Amino acid sequence: MRFAQIVFSPTGGTQKVADAVTEVWGDHVDRIDLTDAGEDFSKIMFQEEDVVLAAVPSYGGRVPELAAGRLGQIQGNHAQCIIVCVYGNRAYEDTLVELQDIAEKCGFRVVVAISAVAEHSIMHQYAAGRPDKQDRMELHNFSKRILEKLKDSDAASDAPEIPGNRPYKKAGGAGLVPKADSNCTGCGLCAKECPAQAISKENVRTADAGKCISCMRCVVRCPESARKVNGAVVSAVSLAIKKACSVKKENELFL
Repeated sequence: MRFAQIVFSPTGGTQKVADAVTEVWGDHVDRIDLTDAGEDFSKIMFQEEDVVLAAVPSYGGRVPELAAGRLGQIQGNHAQCIIVCVYGNRAYEDTLVELQDIAEKCGFRVVVAISAVAEHSIMHQYAAGRPDKQDRMELHNFSKRILEKLKDSDAASDAPEIPGNRPYKKAGGAGLVPKADSNCTGCGLCAKECPAQAISKENVRTADAGKCISCMRCVVRCPESARKVNGAVVSAVSLAIKKACSVKKENELFL
């Protein structure tokens, strides 16, 4: 039996959730990074006895298109799959059901689903510091319950009831494209690490709006804190979702 993570986590929040779930699985958990633009995901395959966690952030209530395309290339071969969507305390809407459909289409058997909260990747005041200690303890408990289900062959064959709608809600555009200010040294790290390859190595100060997915990795990884998004737009969006984010959301387990 092989344990593995398949994770799309540009800014680290989704990875923290994935790690909290798989920490109780032992030391030998393989990692597949869906943000790696150089990886040939079509060569990755699993076996029926394997246990795989597939985790993505919710972008406007949907699976990020880039993550969907890369996950869809992997060969599941009936491996058991725990799907996880991570969101910034607003709502995950159709992310889980879309992730279920993607995973099943490429051959995984979805046996469990989790929704979890992590600090918002743009408006950091929402879900600040999450997943925190309490979240990690809860996710550890979820993981133990998952392992118990997987040990029961009859229970493991039952698919969970997952909230969401089909057809999915309409996907929104990226909108927030980071640009570099005068602190930029032109080191090129942002171009190297951009999951969407939206930043040219020859002109690192801006990004291709047609490719950028507003994942904010370049903002988080810049060693000079030189990359930023339009402050006025962020303030407007922050105000628009304030009511939806005002109540602390809880992590959910769907067995």
